[in-house]
Amino acid sequence: MGGFVVAFGSPDRSAVETMFKTIKHRGPHADGTIEHNQVIMAQNYLRADGAVSQNGQKYPLSENNGGALRICYDGQMGNGMELARTNGTDGGPFTEERLLLDLYKKQGSTMPRSLNDAIFSFVISDGKDFLAARDLLGIKTLFYTRRNGTIYFASELKSILQLSDEVYEFPAGHTMDTSGKLTPFAELPTSPPEEMHTDVEKMMVDIRDIISRSFHNRIDFSAPTGSLLSGGIDSSVIASLASRTYKERFGKDARLKTFALGVGESNDILNARIVAKHLDTDHHEVIIGLDQILEVLPDVIYYLESFDPSLVRSSVSNYLISRYAKEQGIEVLLSGEGGDEIFCGYSFLKELPMEEIFKNQINCLGYLHNNASLRLDRMNMCNSLRVVAPLISGELLDYALSIPPEHKVKSEEDKKVEKWIFRKAFEKDLPESVVWRLKQEFSQGSGSADILPAYFENVISDEDFEAEREKYPIVRSKEELFYFRIFKEHFNASKAAETVGQWVSL
Repeated sequence: MGGFVVAFGSPDRSAVETMFKTIKHRGPHADGTIEHNQVIMAQNYLRADGAVSQNGQKYPLSENNGGALRICYDGQMGNGMELARTNGTDGGPFTEERLLLDLYKKQGSTMPRSLNDAIFSFVISDGKDFLAARDLLGIKTLFYTRRNGTIYFASELKSILQLSDEVYEFPAGHTMDTSGKLTPFAELPTSPPEEMHTDVEKMMVDIRDIISRSFHNRIDFSAPTGSLLSGGIDSSVIASLASRTYKERFGKDARLKTFALGVGESNDILNARIVAKHLDTDHHEVIIGLDQILEVLPDVIYYLESFDPSLVRSSVSNYLISRYAKEQGIEVLLSGEGGDEIFCGYSFLKELPMEEIFKNQINCLGYLHNNASLRLDRMNMCNSLRVVAPLISGELLDYALSIPPEHKVKSEEDKKVEKWIFRKAFEKDLPESVVWRLKQEFSQGSGSADILPAYFENVISDEDFEAEREKYPIVRSKEELFYFRIFKEHFNASKAAETVGQWVSL
């Protein structure tokens, strides 16, 4: 995990340096810049990436630590070690970067097709050619612009805006080569895959196995690690796996740090306490009020690069709890992000007929690249924390898409239960009240969704709102208008607003 800036063509070094400074938070512990032929590449890393301990290591990484081919990379691989063994890439520090360079030399521009269990954005270049790519779901962000015959890439929007207002989001599941052409290498399915089987007991076993494997492939506790805990099923499952593994590694009396946040005694706070007690974790709570939320909104929107109300609300909570975890010495933070998209957790899905579930699940996955996943990346990286979300797994996604929709959104008596098969798979690991707790978005569970819309209804008049809507039809509510104004102050660029994904509901 880190950040990067790459310029190819006739790059302006001072421009690259200015762009790179804006994303220092993504990797304040180690960085480097190289200039070679037509390219300038700048990369930074977090301490949790193992960067600091590598004496004499130059960044960005090169083949054999000195060859012409270099990589700027931000990502995580679930099957990186397996791919490395298959490919003959040596293990050790920066295995993923060296693996990508090896794959590129062997497969060229088609190599992202091999990365079916990874989230990533990267640029590889030898100074004469380049290949840029972004993962299928767009979990890792990437933006670009063109200026004076040069193409510039950066991990965040704000970095590109140091150079030009003509900013573009790099599309998920695509590559770009020296010709400047964007080419898709993967896409979400348009129709349901063949159902693997309908044996519920086997599904439960498979789901547990896949998630456990995803967890252990991504997490080794080599850096101080804690877990977000909202008291919902997703974060509770991850905290349960983490707590059990933590005790196995450090002793039965060792206690994993867990973190919860709420506006007063919110539902998240109450349920997180239940889970923390059940798991015997070293539990931390942050209780906030409206004043604290309003105080951090400008920073949240600056780092988030969005004005979508649902996303901003939840991101405020994520920002504050991530900042607190950092203050407690945490360097890696575990998250349950991804469960709603993979197991059909959004409430509106329960209102749909079964034959429409798959199409709408794919739509939800399609929102990740410019909406929901931004919270995961930005609110932790702005606090210089590595975040790991084991539920975002290629293997798990492929498996879940093959599960019949009636097992994801299950009809029971006079109601429908979202994420039913996921809940069943882990119902013996957690308190019953938590396993079957109805879905609440993070902003609802933490309480921010209860107070923010009402506050902005009073702050902004009806006349002011209607006048602004005439100029900016993209704005859908007074709350969104308030966030949009902050967004404009930070990014004063019409193209920047076009990169913002708006969720289906306010």
